[in-house]
Parts: sequence; structure tokens; C-alpha cells
Amino acid sequence: MEEAMKMVRIVRPNAKYCVTGATGYIGSWLVESLLQRGCTVHATVRDPAKSLHLLSLWKGGDQLKIFQADLQQEESFDEAVKGCDGVFHVAAPMQFNVSDKENTEAFVQANIIDPSIKGTINLLKSCLKSNSVKRVVFTSSISTITAKDSNGKWKPIVDESCQIQTDIVWNTQASGWVYALSKLLTEEAAFKFAKENGIDLVSVITSTVAGPFFIAKVPSSVKVLLSPLTGETEYYKIISAVNARMGSIALVHIEDICNAHIFLMEHAKAEGRYICSTQSCTLSNLASLVSKEYSCPTIQRKCQKIFDKVPSEISSKKLKELGFSYRHSLEEIVHQTIMCCLDYGYLPSV
Repeated sequence: MEEAMKMVRIVRPNAKYCVTGATGYIGSWLVESLLQRGCTVHATVRDPAKSLHLLSLWKGGDQLKIFQADLQQEESFDEAVKGCDGVFHVAAPMQFNVSDKENTEAFVQANIIDPSIKGTINLLKSCLKSNSVKRVVFTSSISTITAKDSNGKWKPIVDESCQIQTDIVWNTQASGWVYALSKLLTEEAAFKFAKENGIDLVSVITSTVAGPFFIAKVPSSVKVLLSPLTGETEYYKIISAVNARMGSIALVHIEDICNAHIFLMEHAKAEGRYICSTQSCTLSNLASLVSKEYSCPTIQRKCQKIFDKVPSEISSKKLKELGFSYRHSLEEIVHQTIMCCLDYGYLPSV
């Protein structure tokens, strides 16, 4: 409890922050976390109608302001970031794959990667205009990281330097490759622009995020986590591809990932990229853990064989050495995810 209070106090009560992608899983929880800490929050949404469900849950009063903004429109974020101390850039396209007809470098570049990069640069330009934004925290992804070296051998330790090469993503096109490539190239462009223009940019490399949620639909990352149980083919292919690339599935609780965003926003010495992962386990062990927590005769888990070890340690040493600590264990993540999905009706009651 003492450690939790320490993390709450790190945010100044009168701080003002902008959160992009506020109707998403991380964005919605981050807005709530900041409001609970007494911050003023400028939440940006592309479609205000989609925020009506969340407005009744956030209960921010005068502390919360909703701004309609579109990353593809220049100056769209000028008003949202004006007067803010910092910006959390969470918004991102959640397209994992493309159809066979669209599976060309030109199509993916023009319709997914370029818009993602353009949108992030548009936001950073608005931050430059504001003259008040001191730091931007960018939400990255573990999909930009690999546990294998150039020879395909497992690295004993996987840290922030283990960035996957773009040509490998293009050539292998494992499930979820479009999202991985978009995140990778957008983050690179963001750091380049930030360096050239004197913007203090920090990125959070999120692992698979799960736990409770209060958005109107089940988050994609939760569907990925539970796919060994539900058997949803699209999401099971993604988690299998992650396991093949990383040797394990790295997990983090939604509260911890939001705490990490806020911690890095406020910590004076934060710089560069930070992996945020509570713990990792092999896909088969994860399936075993999920099935022990939730057993339903109508659902058959996909993984059967159990392995005890992971080939590489996915390290969040850099984040922890800065003073960050995790509050939720792997077992808590799985338990709370399943409880929330039962309440939501995504999983049938046992």
C-alpha cells in the first residue's frame, strides 16, 4: 500500500494532461487514473458519440474535457493540447493483418503506415505550438521487439535494444505483422521528429495488456490473451506468432501499464524506451493457467503440452531501476480478466 501511495503522489494534483485515443482500452483507463489523482484531463476522441458510455463512468466533472480530434487532420489537436503539461499519445490503428489482395508493400505503406506516422507527427506539431507541453509519452508495443538474434537464436535477455528489423517483418508477415510494422515505423518517426524539434519523448513498450475493462467492447488484447481458451482463430494466430517470436507471452495488468505511463511522464530522468512487462510464460503454460482459472465443458483449450521454462527473459529492468514497481501478479491478471469477461458475457457462465 505504501508503494502504491508513492506512485499516486508522483503526479502533481493540479497537472493538466491530454490523452489521445481516450475511448480505447488503455486510453480510457488512463483517463480514469489521472482523474483519480486530481489531474485535469483533455481526452481526445474521433467520434464523441463513442464517449457517451465512458462519460458516465469517468465522472470527472470540471476536471475532464472532451475534444473531438482526428490524427489525419493538421492542427486538429491544437486546442486539445493547449495549456497541457504533457501528452499521452495512446491512439493507434488496431489493424493486425490485411487481405491477400491488399497484401502489398505499396498498399500497406499508403493506407496504414503513412497515416499512422502522419497522425503522430500532426500531434507532435500541435505540442510544439502549445509551448506548455513538457513531455510526450508514446504508447509502443512489444510487437516491435524480438527475442531472436540475426541467426534466429534465442537471446538470454530481451531489453529495449532488441528491436525487430523492418525487413524481417515484411518478409515473414507473421500474424499481426501489419500492426507490428505500423508501431515500429511510427515510433521511429516520432523519435526522429522529437529529436529534430527538441521534444522530450518517452515511449512505453507495452506487453499484452489484460485485466478489468469498462469500454463498450472486449479489448483486442484481452481476446488475444484468452484465445487459447476461446479458440478464436484470428487472435490465436496472433498469440502464437508472439510466442514464436518472443519464446513466451509477456503480460501486464491494465492498472500497471497506466501507472507506468504516468510514472514515466512525471519522472525527471525518464528517457528513451521502456519495456513494461510484469512476467512472461510460454503459450502452453498460459493456456494451462487460464483453464485452471476458468473451466467450461463447452470450451476446449487449444494448447495441451506444458513447458516449464522460457528461452529468453523479457526484461523491464530499465523501468524498475528508475523506481517503478508492479502491483499485480500473473495470476491476478488472468483471474481479473476472466471475471470481467464473465460479467461482460464474453465467456459463458460455468
